[in-house]
Amino acid sequence: MVSLIRTLRHHTDEVRCCAFSPSLLVTGSGDKSLRVYNAADFSELPFSPLEGHGYGVHSCCFSPCGGYLLSCSTDGSIRVWGSDTGELAATLEHPGRSPLRVCAVAPDSSLVLAGACDGTVALWDFRSKMLKRCSAVSEASVVACSFSPCGQMFVTGCSRGDVKLWDEDISLLHAEKDAHDLGVTCCSFAPEFKIEGCCVEFRLASCGQDSQLKIWIVSQCEGAAYIMKLLHTLTSQSAPVLCCAFSSDGQLVVSGSVDKSVTIYDANLGTLLHTLKQHDSFSQKRWLQCNNIFSFAQSLMWHHRYVTAIAVSPTVGLIATGSMDRSVNVWKMGDDNGQTAEHFLPSCCVFAGRKLPGHSRLLLADWTEQDVQTWLREEKLDELVSVFKSNNIDGAELNQLNKETLAELGIESVGLRGRLLRKIEALKAQQSGFEAPDEFLCPITRELMKDPVIAADGYSYEREAIEGWIQGKNKTSPMTNLPLRTTLLTPNRSLKMAITRWKSSQQLTDRQTETYAAAYRLSALMALNS
Repeated sequence: MVSLIRTLRHHTDEVRCCAFSPSLLVTGSGDKSLRVYNAADFSELPFSPLEGHGYGVHSCCFSPCGGYLLSCSTDGSIRVWGSDTGELAATLEHPGRSPLRVCAVAPDSSLVLAGACDGTVALWDFRSKMLKRCSAVSEASVVACSFSPCGQMFVTGCSRGDVKLWDEDISLLHAEKDAHDLGVTCCSFAPEFKIEGCCVEFRLASCGQDSQLKIWIVSQCEGAAYIMKLLHTLTSQSAPVLCCAFSSDGQLVVSGSVDKSVTIYDANLGTLLHTLKQHDSFSQKRWLQCNNIFSFAQSLMWHHRYVTAIAVSPTVGLIATGSMDRSVNVWKMGDDNGQTAEHFLPSCCVFAGRKLPGHSRLLLADWTEQDVQTWLREEKLDELVSVFKSNNIDGAELNQLNKETLAELGIESVGLRGRLLRKIEALKAQQSGFEAPDEFLCPITRELMKDPVIAADGYSYEREAIEGWIQGKNKTSPMTNLPLRTTLLTPNRSLKMAITRWKSSQQLTDRQTETYAAAYRLSALMALNS
């Protein structure tokens, strides 16, 4: 069951892009602005709209941690905004000032990618904001791009119809000529991948002017080149498909079309699950009102309600769809009883086989004051609600409370203070879930790695530990005791990203452990194949 829960009508021109973070929804428009909403109640934030681009906004995305919002425009720049304040943090300019059509951030936040109308892609180091390289990848406009979930390659799509895979040095890995007749419009990697033996497999969705949505298997086996195999060609929409996105678990793929429809497919089976047409429901009364208010050209624009943008929430079963009619529809995916289906929730929302309340899906540090007050009531600590409310205690403050700070809040009862602290510790333990997986520990020191590198034996080690091992004239593998072919060490950014996410969230499940372990094995496999 999919239901329309909100329509947002704040833009003054067509909506061209939208994106979710765990707590926010952002929309970008031809009116040169971005609108930022709370993803819980879809109220517009005080610092919204964000303005500064000289021309319309074509693409927007959040950094993986959700701390930054990026947008690109015809003005040839990417603007980096602070998600919590809306302040402009940086401006990244294409070296040729070519109009930018699309932008993306690597899963480990190391790189920013942009596709330009002159057929080039530009890569920046996200931390330093310095341009790393800019290379021609097509004779036509680059209108689509997406990083793989391991962050070690990306895909581009151009208006001529080609889909190409590249490594982070912008070296071509594979080219699929004429993947979409008349041109590609969007492409997106699924967030998960799998490894079987020495082979790695990704899922990729692409759509185009040929009115088709395609799902590909992108794979590589040890020592071989990358290949792309067409898994499904989906033709439920009758006009050009302009946008597509996977659900957070990779099980669904959503697309929007010029025929004004939104479709939801089972990504594995290629079967159509839902067709949403509310962007096409425009009453005669509304049409007459528009004719009375706007010019004929403006009324005609309202008639063209093409679905131009798709975003899927990473934390709950929500879809946002943007249209040329200036509106954004927000949909909720759920079961027949109206409850959000667990199928649409990431695994970090489930602990010990039971689903936590809505606020518990967020890290404790991300809880709002209202979340804290709701939690107090759930824990039968109603007498503390007014105290916490008057002192503006949010999740970050709750996380730091101790006996002394509770006394300073005026909570005199020793028993009440003790009960609260025990519940806080239980909450932290509940959100911690599991010990660090073995793949995150250095085989030499057996400690959580900070700077993992891959050695010639294919195993990952803490850099300092393996360097000390090699400098001590040990030219054999610590794991196999066989000679190392080379002492070259390759940074394992995917593993470092996985460890960072685990440390920050401490919301690990069996499924996530398998995913992170797969990322570790993939990095080793890629290093050996290079």
